[in-house]
Amino acid sequence: MFDVIVIGGGIVGGAVLRELTKYELSVCMLEKENDVCMGQSKANSGIVHAGFDAPQGSLKAKFNVLGNKMMENYAKELGVKYVNNGSLVVAFSAEDMQTLESLKARGIANGVADMEIITAERLRVLEPNISDAAVGALYAKTGGIVCPYGLTIAAIGNAMDNGAKLYTDFEVVKIEKKADGFSVCSALGESVCGKVVINCAGLGGGKIAALVGDNDIIIKARKGEYILLDRESGEFVAHTLFFTPTAKGKGILVTQTVDNNILLGPTSEEMENATTETTASGLSHIIEKVNGMVKNPPLYNTITSFAGVRAYSTRHDFIIEESARVKGFIHCVGIESPGLTSAPAIAKYAVEELVGKLLPLTKNKRFNGKRKADYFFKDLSMEEKNAVIAKDPSYGKIVCRCERITEGEIVRAVRENPPAKNVDAVKRRTRAGMGRCQGGFCQPHVAEIIARELQIPFERVTKNGDGSQLVVGVSK
Repeated sequence: MFDVIVIGGGIVGGAVLRELTKYELSVCMLEKENDVCMGQSKANSGIVHAGFDAPQGSLKAKFNVLGNKMMENYAKELGVKYVNNGSLVVAFSAEDMQTLESLKARGIANGVADMEIITAERLRVLEPNISDAAVGALYAKTGGIVCPYGLTIAAIGNAMDNGAKLYTDFEVVKIEKKADGFSVCSALGESVCGKVVINCAGLGGGKIAALVGDNDIIIKARKGEYILLDRESGEFVAHTLFFTPTAKGKGILVTQTVDNNILLGPTSEEMENATTETTASGLSHIIEKVNGMVKNPPLYNTITSFAGVRAYSTRHDFIIEESARVKGFIHCVGIESPGLTSAPAIAKYAVEELVGKLLPLTKNKRFNGKRKADYFFKDLSMEEKNAVIAKDPSYGKIVCRCERITEGEIVRAVRENPPAKNVDAVKRRTRAGMGRCQGGFCQPHVAEIIARELQIPFERVTKNGDGSQLVVGVSK
């Protein structure tokens, strides 16, 4: 019997799990996929929003601003890259400029600091490649960028290092209320019991809510397509560039990533069945809009395109509350943008204010919130690299040439919490395969290391779980 069960291995579930381990509680996470960060958290823009966009008085506004203030230290503790690059909402008309005034006023009401409306001349100093049609911008200096999958994996890994248990391939299909808590059952007939359950299931949040009778929590999906440019073009823009929002949303953005790629997108398409296929029309729309934002975007440096599916609630705000029908069942769902930014603040509130009303919270004096960065090796000096190699020669073997990832880093990804069990899981932890060749050269070597470390036949190594085997047999 666990004290708390967290359903869903995305950034919100990960942040909640880590927050729970700050207390003397036995906790676990149930994730339906073969790895954590397999839903909307892995295909995320990685923007740390300032907080001017969310409606005043909403949970989005409250937790966005709180999360923004927490994010730099939160990422630092977890060894995750964070850059305070600032956001620019670009205006292209007098009407847009009026909208920026409204956004600034809303931001002030929400508690956002360091905002100003700047002229076209100042904008071009900050962003020389901005379109000649731009007439001004709202400059939000507290905006930033972070690695979304890195943050999720690190939060869950840190929670596991502090005693949390992780169950993958655990698709929740039944939840029974017991006298002392809940019995949560998987599609394979496994069951885990807990006194309190927290629903952080992302796109599946509505289905999980329905299992306890909360049928009024309706979660829908929007697909967003992206284009990613090589790090060679990483200095093309320095800030996150947004179009002035319309009734349809924030639209396409142009931004650096923390690894110095350029990210373009996302589109926004309502989905009945969540799929992550890219489309010619979606990618064409991104290209058209980007050409309107900046001059001569280096699209020739495109290395991949991808899509993610974002969950949102029909309430059009975050749902962070205990079930009105079932005591001890907590919902943290409908967490659309700015959910990534808000996650640390949501977790703090959910544990202190919601779990705290159900269970005694005694500080865990053994809690260690620090985690060593996954990306440390290539950033070391030559002397430091040699010292690491002297202790472990596997760090002297480059596996991914594009991203300069070593065998030692891949071995570490397979061994540390949460363990990487397939090629894409290694990719999310180390960036091996994220460069210009997209794994064309390093994937077989990565697979060999996984097979060796997990002590499984090479044929059983997959790209991203069952049904994605890399090889089917020996040809010679």
